[in-house]
Amino acid sequence: MSWVWRNISVGTCARAYGTACIHEHACVRCSLLRPDPAQRGRLVEIRDNLLDRIAEAEREGWLGEIEGLRVSLAGAESKIGQIDSAASGGPVLLGLPTPRADRHG
Repeated sequence: MSWVWRNISVGTCARAYGTACIHEHACVRCSLLRPDPAQRGRLVEIRDNLLDRIAEAEREGWLGEIEGLRVSLAGAESKIGQIDSAASGGPVLLGLPTPRADRHG
């Protein structure tokens, strides 16, 4: 088996089995995280905590920390958005197929 789903606190990791985590387990940054809709509240908590940590870093002048925290914040907001867009979606109306003109006639 070349991959195994890994259950993590806020969803499922789709990283290939045996490969290193390039985000050092900062999962909200990773495009391979498949967020669990049941964990939306936890993602909101993570986002709010990141906002608090960014404010603290700005107050304290920890400029090196701010960029990494903002990347994580963007990831958390993206995961929340993925959950929200999936929840608000309904059936996709594709319309009726139309016959093609006969090209061999």
